[in-house]
Amino acid sequence: PHRLYGRCLVDFQNRLPAAFVMNRQVPAYGLSGLLLPASLLFSGCLAALPDNDSLPVEQACLISTTQAAPITVEIAESPGERSRGLMERTSLPPDAGMLFVYSNQRRADHGFWMYQTLIPLDIAYLDRNGVVLSIHQMAPCPPAQGRDCPIYPAGVPFYQALEMNQGYFERRG
Repeated sequence: PHRLYGRCLVDFQNRLPAAFVMNRQVPAYGLSGLLLPASLLFSGCLAALPDNDSLPVEQACLISTTQAAPITVEIAESPGERSRGLMERTSLPPDAGMLFVYSNQRRADHGFWMYQTLIPLDIAYLDRNGVVLSIHQMAPCPPAQGRDCPIYPAGVPFYQALEMNQGYFERRG
């Protein structure tokens, strides 16, 4: 279903992009050995940094059969970081998002909710290699709505989830 294209993994079966975190060191969260070729490291692959000094920020590219889309991601690895997510943010730069990383595989019924999240988001659920398995759109759920916020289950087992502005994945094909 997927193969190495250059040095980048691409999911040809589903025609979905594969996410890669560009890191100078080998990452501990399952993306080791999946670095982009040097030709993609020029300025077009460097997106604006988000306004959050508390989480690690990494440059990444989403690779499909037709393009490499540069993004900047905040990395949420601890339970507290993942729980807080993008809560109370009033905006997110166009090519920025948050990557939620789990050390163990999450079940297909595991999902995300948008409690206290003020901006509409897309969420891509990824396997351990960064291949996108499913994408869902999520509506904001203001604090007044409380515990009535819907949960968006992955529908597939996953190791990582990538949240981006709503419509991001559709615009990128």
